Amino acid sequence: MKELIFDILIDVCKDTLKLVPFLFLTYLLMEYVEHKAGEKAKERIAKAGNFGPAVGALLGAVPQCGFSAAASNLYAGRVITVGTLIAVYLSTSDEMLPIFISEQVPAIDILKILAIKVVIGLVVGFMLDFAVRHFKSGKGNDMDIHHICEHDHCNCEEEGILKSAVHHTLQITGFIFLVSLVLGFVIEFVGAEALGNFITNKPIIGELIAGLIGLIPNCAASVVITQLYLEGALSFGAMMSGLLVGAGIGIAILIRMNEDKKKSAQIIGILYGAGVVFGILIELLGISI
Repeated sequence: MKELIFDILIDVCKDTLKLVPFLFLTYLLMEYVEHKAGEKAKERIAKAGNFGPAVGALLGAVPQCGFSAAASNLYAGRVITVGTLIAVYLSTSDEMLPIFISEQVPAIDILKILAIKVVIGLVVGFMLDFAVRHFKSGKGNDMDIHHICEHDHCNCEEEGILKSAVHHTLQITGFIFLVSLVLGFVIEFVGAEALGNFITNKPIIGELIAGLIGLIPNCAASVVITQLYLEGALSFGAMMSGLLVGAGIGIAILIRMNEDKKKSAQIIGILYGAGVVFGILIELLGISI
């Protein structure tokens, strides 16, 4: 039992430490834009936000969930649009890529899966931003890190850019560690096999349940889904649903850092709906790798 606890602690520490550079650079950027760059820099970033979903979809495809964590913080500070955030979430590959490579899956197949995720992320992201601009005109999303500072009870105006970035990074790193630790124990005792039994080759139901597993803010979700697919226990459509919804720790950070909890719930709902719908569509069209 002691060895099991120790192993979980080591794994959680490793996973958490991987995110620290992403978090620090994200907060450093946010602090710089808010306190030093001025209104012109804010305007430039806001204009670039029109192309945000394309950039977000490409960055999200990078292995691990660092960019989803960074995107959640940037959205909470209103530096990026909701469409960009969703694009990152949908394209995030988390542990899928390392597992495929270790199992010697052909490179062309891996690239096809990544391309599908990127295209879906890009399409949904642009559609969402279009809808927001045309149906909620005038309500804007002003960039502001101040509500994050208030949330973390820090004195960013007095601390300076570097110290404030470190402060925020330590705050959210501690949160990630605790969430990952709890989920690590839950998943260890529930077991990957038990999770797999819920979704093994069940048409439509498989996509729905795989999407729910993808919502687990932990890399274990993508590990379970990818391994089940490689073992032939999961259809390609169900795998895609789970991997599209799976945004790693990004969802947990969004829930904690975004002040508008109703909007956070809506974002998670859109993420789940998009992942499941596209997974079912992939299955109905007979697309497979």
